[in-house]
Amino acid sequence: MNTRKTWFITGASKGLGLTLAKKLLAQGYNVAATSRTIDALKTAVANETSNFLPLSMNIVDETDVQKAIDQAIAHFGSIDVVVNNAGYGLMGGLEELSDKEARANFDVNVFGSLNVIRKALPHLRSQQNGHIFNISSIGGFSGGFPAFGIYCATKFAVHGFTESLSHEVKPFGINVSLVMPGYFRTNFLDSVSIVTPKNEIDAYVNVREMQTAHQQEINANQPGDPEKAADVMIAVAQEKDPAVHLFLGADAYQIADNKIALIKKDMETYRQTATATGFDS
Repeated sequence: MNTRKTWFITGASKGLGLTLAKKLLAQGYNVAATSRTIDALKTAVANETSNFLPLSMNIVDETDVQKAIDQAIAHFGSIDVVVNNAGYGLMGGLEELSDKEARANFDVNVFGSLNVIRKALPHLRSQQNGHIFNISSIGGFSGGFPAFGIYCATKFAVHGFTESLSHEVKPFGINVSLVMPGYFRTNFLDSVSIVTPKNEIDAYVNVREMQTAHQQEINANQPGDPEKAADVMIAVAQEKDPAVHLFLGADAYQIADNKIALIKKDMETYRQTATATGFDS
């Protein structure tokens, strides 16, 4: 195993990104890790070896992203694996969330990842190998999460462009993985990690209360172990031709199975009439 490969991880100061960065460093990999606040990143990772390069980066600023990519390559000589992990949760009914609030979530969760991909690809193409992990969510496969419609929409967008990207870069020897985690025991559901609407609508109070109660019940009790999730990603990165879709967690598999069953049921409901829409021969 080549333990000197370089991983470039966004949103590495907490959650799965932090767990992955620390595990990779412990195994001897090079890690260029980014966060909006470099001090928080350094404190969280607590590693002062030459293998670790902490970088301050605003993911929605293309110039800042290019600078971070260039710094990582200058320091380590290459980037081999890119992990688009930066993002945040947005909770609120679709009617409650303003255009500004919705766009801000898309800017980070979708366009931020696209900025990283766009700036990293010239390097990956030139070396004719690499791996891109786009961290989506099981909420990017099934939108059955009331009050998380916009967040789910951002992850559905990640799902769509990742599938297209996998075909576009395959000829260059670049693998792409769409990671769809279920509930893992990170701080993602902490109140400081979830943004809520500035102007709430009373009519949706029951939806918010139901979702808040669910968060409080499951937070710190999530079934998924982020250490094991990181192990899976590291193992997948070593595969020559990995599958594009990577569901993480037994709960993610259950939700995906339920969604697939529902789609099959809905397809059969209208198959006869919906397929009889071609021109008469």
